[in-house]
Amino acid sequence: MNPDLKRLQPYPFEKLAALKAGVTPPESLQHIALSIGEPKHDAPGFVVDALVAAMPSLNTYPLTKGMPALRQSISDWLQKRFQLAAATLDIETNILPVAGTREALFAFAQAVINKQSESTPLVLMPNPFYQIYEGAAFLAGATPYFYDTRAENNYLPDFDAISDDVWQRCQLLYICSPGNPTGAVLSQQCLQDLIRKARQFDFVIASDECYSELYFDESTPPTGLLQASHAMGNDNYANCVVFHSLSKRSNLPGLRSGFVAGDASVLSGFLSYRTYHGCALPPTHQIASIAAWQDEQHVRQNRMFYTEKFKAVIDILQPVIEVQMPAASFYIWLKTPVCEQEFAKQLFATQNVTVLPGSYLSRDNNGFNPGAGHVRMALVAPLDECIEAAKRIKQFIATLN
Repeated sequence: MNPDLKRLQPYPFEKLAALKAGVTPPESLQHIALSIGEPKHDAPGFVVDALVAAMPSLNTYPLTKGMPALRQSISDWLQKRFQLAAATLDIETNILPVAGTREALFAFAQAVINKQSESTPLVLMPNPFYQIYEGAAFLAGATPYFYDTRAENNYLPDFDAISDDVWQRCQLLYICSPGNPTGAVLSQQCLQDLIRKARQFDFVIASDECYSELYFDESTPPTGLLQASHAMGNDNYANCVVFHSLSKRSNLPGLRSGFVAGDASVLSGFLSYRTYHGCALPPTHQIASIAAWQDEQHVRQNRMFYTEKFKAVIDILQPVIEVQMPAASFYIWLKTPVCEQEFAKQLFATQNVTVLPGSYLSRDNNGFNPGAGHVRMALVAPLDECIEAAKRIKQFIATLN
């Protein structure tokens, strides 16, 4: 077996199951899960209809690079959403459909990392983070390097604190904006500074933007990496690759549909990798995805649902604990008045509400774990369940105080 498999750590939900083992919550209270970031809003009906209507296409093998019509719909969406010029997005070279961002974020490291470099390659990633980044680094033969996102810096990374020696060894930088679990959004200036670093030290930026469409002010959507690149004149998107998904944007996590876009030279190698990897989207999923990328009404409605839930939950919790609206995403990154694991365990034991301890999403870094003292609450349940969960959490916090 690949010895690097032994470097993989238990997934956060394995740790959560162990924490809850042997705990019996009150039977009188229905369980409410705020732990998993799985959208629960209804899938758009017109996408489901397109999927069903496309069933006869199952008698053909799909192309790894996807249907031209799908790539064109993605290009059209990117141009409109991030103010990109059509001339900078060649659907043959700059866009590649993938089976959701999770598999693509993992596979990307396998294609990008050069294990034969003189020094052990580094993969830089946020801390807390999406654990796929870490596993991807390990199995690509690289070493993860964590950059913390701390409360004192509004949960934004301090890239200036990273030494040139680290940048020199960096081959791949994962960024996540809006962030999971913090909801923090990187500014255009920050993204452009990173692009200059990538050009200077010759590494690739992998920007995980799967929460980019979950924001609360229609006039100020989060800036994307390609948008920042285009604005600074880097129109071939050198060193820049973005990852987008229909899971959160369109409530289609089961469709497993997304795309990567950016630097054509990088995507050419990634396409070669994927041709052998065998992760082509089924024709039915491609046709359904075209319908989803071409419609924004259901996305705006989705944002309205989340805005309503955030407002209701925050109004309930604010009298007993410090809680703020994130810049984007569907998470509340809540500071806990006691140890985050004890908070999660006792909340489940007394109120039958499950949240995820922040330390399960992060790593000790120079004696500090930036996830400690926090829990992640995913407001994915229906509005009434989120309100009920907030009332129970309020009652639980009152017992702590």
